[in-house]
Amino acid sequence: MTEPLALASARGRWVVAATVLGSSMALLDGTVVNIALPHIGEELGSGVAGLQWTLSGYTLALASLILLGGALGDRWGRRRVFVWGTVWFAVASLLCGIAPDITFLVVARILQGVGAALLTPGSLAIISASLREEDRGAAIGLWSGLGGVAGAIGPLFGGWLVEVAGWRSVFFLNLPLAALVVWASVRHVPESRDPHPPERLDVLGSACAVLGLGGLTYGLIEMNLVAGVVGGLVLCLFVVVERRSPSAVVPPSLFRSRMFVAANLVTLAVYAALGGVFFLLVLQLQLVAGYSPVAAGVATVPITLALLLFSSRAGRYAQVHGPRLPMTAGPAVAAVGLVLMTRIGVDASYLTDVLPGVLVFGLGLSVMVAPLTAAVLGSVPVEQSGIASGVNNAVARTSQLLAVAALPGIAGIGTEALVDPGLFSDGFTIAMYICVGLLLLGAAIAAVLIRTPAAPPMPETDSVACKPHCDLTGPAVQPNPAEN
Repeated sequence: MTEPLALASARGRWVVAATVLGSSMALLDGTVVNIALPHIGEELGSGVAGLQWTLSGYTLALASLILLGGALGDRWGRRRVFVWGTVWFAVASLLCGIAPDITFLVVARILQGVGAALLTPGSLAIISASLREEDRGAAIGLWSGLGGVAGAIGPLFGGWLVEVAGWRSVFFLNLPLAALVVWASVRHVPESRDPHPPERLDVLGSACAVLGLGGLTYGLIEMNLVAGVVGGLVLCLFVVVERRSPSAVVPPSLFRSRMFVAANLVTLAVYAALGGVFFLLVLQLQLVAGYSPVAAGVATVPITLALLLFSSRAGRYAQVHGPRLPMTAGPAVAAVGLVLMTRIGVDASYLTDVLPGVLVFGLGLSVMVAPLTAAVLGSVPVEQSGIASGVNNAVARTSQLLAVAALPGIAGIGTEALVDPGLFSDGFTIAMYICVGLLLLGAAIAAVLIRTPAAPPMPETDSVACKPHCDLTGPAVQPNPAEN
C-alpha cells in the first residue's frame, strides 16, 4: 500500500467522495424502493408476496454475504472488491429497471443485494486504510454526515422521482452514480488489503447462511412449512460449520461475551420492528391515507432528521454513562411513536395524525442507535471490533428480512388488502402493535442484560459510534483497527 493520504489533499477528498457515493447507493436503494412499492405492484400486477420478495430478496443476499464481502476485500484488495461490487450493483440495477414481471425483478434484486454485500463493507475500511491516522476521525465524520444528508433527502427525492419518471427510474439512477464511483475509485483510491488474511474463505458457512435464510424466508412468505423447516435445519448446520471452521465468518468466540450476546438480542428485536414499520408505513400512507409518493417520502423525513440531530449526543452519553439507559429508553419511546401511528387512516392529516407518531418514533431511535453500536464495540477486544460490527450488521438485516417475510401474514395483510384500504388499515394496526411488542422486548432485554458501566471510550480519531448514522437497515460496519 502507498503512503496514507491527507484528507486535505485532492486524492484524500476523492477517497471520501467515492466511498460516500458508493455506500449511499445501497442506503438510498432501500429507502426509495420502499416508496416505489405501490407503483411496482400496480404495474407488474404483484400481490403482497411479490412486494415482500422485492425487499426480502435484496436483504437476503446482503445479510447472508456481507461478512464474506468484507473478508474478500481484506484478502483480494478493498478497492478491487469495492469496484467489483459497484459494477455488479449497477448491472443488477439495470436489470431491475427493465424487469418485465415481478419474478424477473425479484431475481434482479437478489443480484443487487450481492453487489451491495461486496461494496458496503469496504466503504469505511477504505477510509481507515487510505487516510492518515490524524485525519480518520474527520473523514469518518464526513462519511457519516454526508450519508446522513443522503438518508434525509432520499425519501423526498425518491418520491419525486417515482411520481415524475416512474418506479423504474429509481433503479436507472444508480447507473451514472456507479460510473462516477468506479471512475473515482480506479483513479484516486489506493489499494489496501490485510497483510495477514485468513488462509481460507468461509465459503461453506456463507452458502449455509444463504440457503438457510432463503428457505426460512420462502417458508414465511409463501406459507410453506417444508421450506421453513429445511431452512431452519440448514441454519443449524451453519452453526455447526462456524464452530468447526478455522476461518468462520461468524467467529464463535464473540459470543462468549455476555454483553455482545445481549446487544445482538436487542438488535434482533428492535431491527425486526424497524423492518416491519418501514415496509408497511409507506404502503399505509399511499394505499390508505391517499398520499402521493412525494408526500409519503416527506412524511418519513423527520425520522432521519432526529437521527442526525440527536444520535451523536446519545452515543457520547453512552460512552460516559453506559449504554443501558438509552438502549432501554429508546425502544420504549419508539414504541409510543408506533402507538400514535395507528391513528393514520383514510384522509389522515399530516400534522395531527402522521407527524406526532413519526416524530416520537424518530426520537426513540435516535436515543438507541448509537449506544447500541457503542455497546457492541465495547463488548469485544479492540482487534475484533471490525468483525463484531459486521456480525451486528448482519443480525440487524436478518431480523428485518424475517420481519418483512412474516409480519404481513401474521397481521392478515394479503393481496386483497392492496385494493381494500379498510382491510389494509386493519392489518397495519395489528402489525404496529406487534412491532410495539418487539420494541418493548428489546427494551426489556437491554434493561436486564446490558451492563451499566460505560463501554471503553474509543479514540476520537476512530470514533464511529458517536457519529450520526442514518442507515436504518443496519448499523455501520466498522473497519478492524488491527488491519489498518
